[in-house]
Amino acid sequence: MEQGDIPRAFINQTEKLEELEQWKEKVDKAEKEKADMLLLKLAADEERRIRQEKLDLLKHMEEKKAKEKLDKKLEYQRMFSEINDQNNALRGEIKFLKEKLAVKNAKCEELAQRYQLKKCIPKKKVKFTRLEKTEDEVEDMLCLFHIASKLPLKLCQGEALITFEEADVAKELIKQHHHTVSLENEMVVLRAYPIVQKRGVTFELHAKISLKRINVFNIPNLKISEEWMRDKLELNFYINKLGGGIQHVAYNQQSQMALVTFAEPIAVNNIVRYRECPFYAHGNSYSVSVSPAIQRKLERFQVFSGVSKRTILLSGIKASEEDEENVQDMIAIHFQKPSNGGGEVENIKYVSKGTKVVYFENDGEIK
Repeated sequence: MEQGDIPRAFINQTEKLEELEQWKEKVDKAEKEKADMLLLKLAADEERRIRQEKLDLLKHMEEKKAKEKLDKKLEYQRMFSEINDQNNALRGEIKFLKEKLAVKNAKCEELAQRYQLKKCIPKKKVKFTRLEKTEDEVEDMLCLFHIASKLPLKLCQGEALITFEEADVAKELIKQHHHTVSLENEMVVLRAYPIVQKRGVTFELHAKISLKRINVFNIPNLKISEEWMRDKLELNFYINKLGGGIQHVAYNQQSQMALVTFAEPIAVNNIVRYRECPFYAHGNSYSVSVSPAIQRKLERFQVFSGVSKRTILLSGIKASEEDEENVQDMIAIHFQKPSNGGGEVENIKYVSKGTKVVYFENDGEIK
């Protein structure tokens, strides 16, 4: 071996060392790759696990929502069923109440028909006959009206009403019912019926007419204070000379009415004559209405009805005679004879054609 040469064994050892290092590097690289692969696998597994957990959680939440939705649906169905049952119960109750109301309405209608009264009394002209004066000075005039409603009865063709002086005569003729009467030399069978009257009323109306107070209507709205308006009304009626001095004026701005009280009694004809009076204010002339102050009171109100005691209805009258008075005379003559069961006739009304309306008062007298 020459000086400076590297021993062969050393070279071989070096080569082996290099090979060993290369192999080590390869092993380290393989282990690193294996470790990386394992880490990747673990990461993938973890990712799959997390994804699965998320899927399971989502599925659980969806199942929970579905369950809650189902529970709500069942709850709604239960509530709807309860409401439906309540509605059915209410419908049944409403039906029962309607039937009960119908029965009560029918009963009320029956009672209304049974106890019906005339709702209004027609207007009638009243004639002032006399005024009873007293020595003492009075502030009010008292008036008394006796009012009785007249009951209408429709009388048809071939019928007659006959009123007797005695109620027993009418009662016996109704009991016999059939009566053979000679009309124009022909025997005609007439039938007698009682008169069932509708309900009527009778009452007394007491009116107290003040001789010192008048009502004033349609007072213009001048947009001034009530005190000023009272002063203007007092001055106005003092100038008009309806009476003496003005004692008091009560004014209502909302209703535009006033009650004027005079110091002395006013003549009644003055109150009636001055239905309208001029009213001067702010340089203009207005027209106001005046009327006497009247207090009204209803007394002795009575309801009367029933069967007429002295008047009967005759039907089946057949006569060619057009003069109703002649037929009435023939019927009256027949029923005046005691031999025919009759008596003294007070009034008779016969209808030969069409229909007529006769009126009864509470005493059963034909008017």
